[in-house]
Amino acid sequence: METEQLSPNFRTALSVEAINEKYWCSLDIFLGDVRVWTSGHLSKFYTTEKCVLELTYYGDLRLKDQNDRIGWRSGTSGQGVERLQLLRTGNLVLVDSLNLIKWQSFNFPTNIMMWGQSLSSATRLTSFPINSSNLFYSFEIQYDKIALYLNFGNWKYSYWEFRPSIKKNITFVQLSSEGLGLFTGKHQKIDQITSEGPEPLRFLALGNNTGNLGLYHYSAEQGEFEESYEALNTSCDLPLACKPYGICTSSNMCSCIRVVESDGFQPDCRARNIEGLCGRSRAEMLELRGAITVLKGNPNEANVTKEICANLCLDDCTCVAAQYTNLGECFLYKFIRGIKQVERRNGLIFMVKIPKGEDEGHGRHSGLQKWVIIVVGVVDGFIIFLVLGGVGYYIIRKKLKNSPITGQET
Repeated sequence: METEQLSPNFRTALSVEAINEKYWCSLDIFLGDVRVWTSGHLSKFYTTEKCVLELTYYGDLRLKDQNDRIGWRSGTSGQGVERLQLLRTGNLVLVDSLNLIKWQSFNFPTNIMMWGQSLSSATRLTSFPINSSNLFYSFEIQYDKIALYLNFGNWKYSYWEFRPSIKKNITFVQLSSEGLGLFTGKHQKIDQITSEGPEPLRFLALGNNTGNLGLYHYSAEQGEFEESYEALNTSCDLPLACKPYGICTSSNMCSCIRVVESDGFQPDCRARNIEGLCGRSRAEMLELRGAITVLKGNPNEANVTKEICANLCLDDCTCVAAQYTNLGECFLYKFIRGIKQVERRNGLIFMVKIPKGEDEGHGRHSGLQKWVIIVVGVVDGFIIFLVLGGVGYYIIRKKLKNSPITGQET
């Protein structure tokens, strides 16, 4: 099933993908080669033999396996549904005999928002879980802003937000050819994220891998979709740019925060697990000078000192790091990600939890500070060394090549 419009057009299909001797069965919508909606976004349905799409006599659309086990359904039984249609907007709908919509894919957004589609306040787009973990990204529409979040269980941390210039409540957002508009309940546009190119937009996407937000147009010249706008322009501003306990340096490369041991590090920059470590007799907080985290949650405490903020993390067995602001706000973290090197911390102080006594012999906080400077300096210095070394080698070789050959008999 596909729409009658200029390429690339929409089409819907029953998709079957082989994964570890099983088959992922889903009902999908494609725009060109891009999957813009899938029934398996929140929960994947696996089969071993057959994948069947059925519209029942009572009007329920279902995905089933060879044993009639239902893996997904529209939930429209008894509502008079007669047919399935794919609209020109990419909206997949179930309609009755009066052509009234009883179910539509636009009401069940995934990580993509189509041209012409509206999302109301308190709605969100979500990515697939990241690397089969309980981490996932979300793009959320709230009454005072739109924002990107990294979700971890019941916790979520923001890493980008956009607040309208006119201070009115956001009721819904809508994607047009020019950008993403923010509207009040009276359909008054109060602001817009505008495309940076002249080409009409086709969709908005939350990156499943990066968590970045992008607006996309179709390039007929390249024959593919290209970005017209992205929320975050540098990799170090992305929440998962580096592995756990990694730091994104000023050269956009990853280094390690090796605060746990002095040798024997694992590939994820840690030698042993410190989750569950708590109590001021067993752990201490060390400050990372020249580094902050891009992740921000709701303050766990306000109007407190840096020492109180550190103690809050020490007393919490699930806390592994804390960030303190010069406004007296204290943020606690359940994992260490999104750390980047900065020249100015703008009143932010980032602290990590380590076993008690790991920095003995260096003085309070000074050992960590020196370590961070050394590691970051080694990474950036190594790049500079390679560049200068290559230039020097080229100059020396050129001089030798152009100089007269001596020592030969005449």
